[in-house]
Amino acid sequence: MRRFLVLLLVLSFVAIPLGGVVAQDEKVLVVGLSEDYSRLDPGRAYEPGGSLVYHSVYDTLVTFPSDSTAEILPNLASEWSISDDGLVYTFTLRDDVTFSNGDPLTAEDVVFSINRMKNLKDNPSFLADTIASVEAVDDLTVALTLTAPDPAILAKLVFDAFSIVNAEEVQAQGGTDAEDAAETDTAEAWFNGNSAGTGPYVLESYEPGVQTILARNEAYWGDAPYFDRIIIQNLPETATQKLSLEAGDIDIAMDVIADQLPSFESNPDITVFSTQSDTLIFLLFNQDPEVGGPMSDPQVQKAVRYALNYAELAFLSGEGANTPAAMVPIGFAGALDPSEGVAQDVDMAKQILSDAGYADGFDVDLEYPDFNYIGTDFNVVAQKVQADLAAVGINVTLVPQEFQTSLDLYRTGAQGFSLWLWNPDYQDTLDYVEFLPGGVVGLRANWTDENADQEILDLRDQVKVETDDAARIDLFTQIQHYEQESAPFAPLFQPGVHFAYRSDLQGFAYNGQWRVDLTQLSY
Repeated sequence: MRRFLVLLLVLSFVAIPLGGVVAQDEKVLVVGLSEDYSRLDPGRAYEPGGSLVYHSVYDTLVTFPSDSTAEILPNLASEWSISDDGLVYTFTLRDDVTFSNGDPLTAEDVVFSINRMKNLKDNPSFLADTIASVEAVDDLTVALTLTAPDPAILAKLVFDAFSIVNAEEVQAQGGTDAEDAAETDTAEAWFNGNSAGTGPYVLESYEPGVQTILARNEAYWGDAPYFDRIIIQNLPETATQKLSLEAGDIDIAMDVIADQLPSFESNPDITVFSTQSDTLIFLLFNQDPEVGGPMSDPQVQKAVRYALNYAELAFLSGEGANTPAAMVPIGFAGALDPSEGVAQDVDMAKQILSDAGYADGFDVDLEYPDFNYIGTDFNVVAQKVQADLAAVGINVTLVPQEFQTSLDLYRTGAQGFSLWLWNPDYQDTLDYVEFLPGGVVGLRANWTDENADQEILDLRDQVKVETDDAARIDLFTQIQHYEQESAPFAPLFQPGVHFAYRSDLQGFAYNGQWRVDLTQLSY
């Protein structure tokens, strides 16, 4: 009965635009999410929560299975080949794919999409740094040439920012793939209310901070999805998600916290899924003394790593949480065994601080986004960090910030000491080179080639182009040992990730890239 009443539940919970007529028996999926995205231009895709939308509306050349990241599968590309020198990837496109407006997919659309993403020079553009050129060999063949061998390139191409868009339609809305796209592209506003993809759904509407509504793509080239509409409702409070799920107002709660699990598990109408996520929660120390103050001192950073009680921090995230030994999460090739991690040693931390000239401690602000991510409450984690550091004489003032405000400060390297998370852009250990000098996160800590040791610069440059698996693991082992001693970061834990959903919902599967494939769900 519920599947036929779901629309009535939705209407009592969210505001459906009145401009459209909705059939009474329309099948609607409602998802409760703590929204972390503020725009829906695939060329600028970066925030994890946005993957629910991008993966439903757009396709990439290659993809993963719905329930794992263990292998690369064909998607818009039916097959591909790699040159002997590892520099040229040639993709053959499917010949039966159309965009949502009915236009056929061509190689020119692929060229435009990748070049636009790269030339926008937005947050995900670094993923295309190893791409020298993209060329249309013919209507259904694309040649992608690299500047150097990139063992992670296929995994990168699964990421949302490599979504393929309809070049002609986007150009008509001010989009461009020219080298000056960062200054001249004007399609972002259009993308916030429209879409130009080949996926099972189209974007019907988006109200930032309120809801995102997707409608079935009637021109979809694959099997039609079960649901006519998907509503992603912004519910920042986990308690609200819980109450809404129990009332039947939403079908999935995306941000369940550990304390809620017993209540959900005792409810026969609700199913719980828990696992260890590949999200890394960490502390950042700014290397610029004018920004980081005492936190820019490598000895202070080392003392902080010894001061933390990692087991108690991981406990805050509940079932499935664990602490990686360094900045490569557990589960990625080459990650150190957790037993090799830094163990809490308060006396050691005090001694290091004393040797560094801080025997009497010091005061510092800890900045962080005031939000909950996959069940991890950043306020609670910050309070635990505050308590641990107080034991060694570091007096922390907590500075919670509105999410977007904090994100902007973090991305511009303006936070001296902060609490953040990293969700992998692509499922390869090479993604964690971004925590090294000159990397995306490295620069947010103002860790540059100019202020870094030659040792870590050499390791970084070697691992970027190494294609032999054993050699890569050896290099990543050396990098992580270096990070334990000298990097401007402290890994706290990988949260357990918890979802709760209506028990009659079928097809639920977890994938680290997009979390849940909404297009595969049904009743």
